[in-house]
Amino acid sequence: MINQDWDIKPRAAACGKCQTPFADLQEYVSRLTYGPEGYMRVDCCTSCWNEAESTPQVVSVWRGVFEMPPPPAPEPLKKETAESLLRALIEKNDPANSNVMFVLAVMLERRRMLVERDVRKQDDGKLVRVYEHRKTGDTFIITDPQLRLDQIEHVQTEVMAMLSAPAVTPGTEPSPL
Repeated sequence: MINQDWDIKPRAAACGKCQTPFADLQEYVSRLTYGPEGYMRVDCCTSCWNEAESTPQVVSVWRGVFEMPPPPAPEPLKKETAESLLRALIEKNDPANSNVMFVLAVMLERRRMLVERDVRKQDDGKLVRVYEHRKTGDTFIITDPQLRLDQIEHVQTEVMAMLSAPAVTPGTEPSPL
């Protein structure tokens, strides 16, 4: 087995001489040379290509048609979705969402995005959990609704419905169908 260190760059998005970006379906010419620094690829538009520049170190020359790469596919469910929903619900400050906010915080804690820093018992007996976002350092104060086992499935269904719904910016409601 021969160990060869080939570090050949992929096709460029612009002409190696005039630096003009290639247009979709534009013809280009590629030249692969070998020199003291190894293999080197140069892609040129046809107007900049000069066959007279060929040197003894030319390994290969070919023509191709530039095709614009397709845009990246959108992620089906972004990691930030649960976090964005939690932030929106906290900003909304609706006590009716306390169960959902708690489940979202637990989900984010399990994904290692949030870390529980403290648990306090208020004078009225409610538990308040303090979470910190690992990357940003943001603090989230979530009231623990102390859900019973028979309530969890209903809240999880509600969370999944909210996560699959189109994003709602705080202060706006989705338009009725």
